[in-house]
Amino acid sequence: MNTRRIAPNSVSVLSLVFGVLSIFMTVEKNFFYAALLIILAVVADSMDGRIARLLGVSGEFGKELDSLCDLGSFGVAPAIMIYQYAMSDLGTPGMIIAALFTAGGAMRLARFNVNSAEVKGYFQGMPIPAGACFLATYVLSGYSFSSFMTAITTLIIAAIMYSNIKFPDFKGKGNPMFIPPVIAALLLGIYMLYGRPSAWPFTVMLTYTVAGVLNHFYALFMQK
Repeated sequence: MNTRRIAPNSVSVLSLVFGVLSIFMTVEKNFFYAALLIILAVVADSMDGRIARLLGVSGEFGKELDSLCDLGSFGVAPAIMIYQYAMSDLGTPGMIIAALFTAGGAMRLARFNVNSAEVKGYFQGMPIPAGACFLATYVLSGYSFSSFMTAITTLIIAAIMYSNIKFPDFKGKGNPMFIPPVIAALLLGIYMLYGRPSAWPFTVMLTYTVAGVLNHFYALFMQK
């Protein structure tokens, strides 16, 4: 076994461990730590690929492991958390919507694995770590939307993950970001930040999401 592969694979597994611990925190109704652990999983997930490139290693095992860990940490754990935190009073419909979040993330991961060689310069649909981070930062934000509104938002995020909306990959090439939708999203973010500065992580995720969606439809409408 190539020992250099141990480091990135271990970081991928660490991400999954954080996700499982998040589920345990949700079971114990400790939603602050449940959300925080999901964010830590996102941080770990962002490092495994960088470590692999730094060490000059790659392979199908690492790719499959990363996807499986992503599904647990960013598909299952956030769904359980958001259901218990804000949708449990909806009963079965709330469970189904939470499950659809996991399903949207799973399909997004599968499509990414199949199309990774073809899709360059942008993300096809919101990345599943971003979807998980959206829900986690909402839990940490202090906002208290109604169960119905939370369910609708969760369903929208699930749909966006498996959509064809082109989100920027911030690498300086590929799908361009246009000024009007970016300004509109920033104005929304500034408004929310003014009302609750401590909720800035959620405001950042909301601004990112709105900017991606508006930019996609602006490009379609302007035929750019």
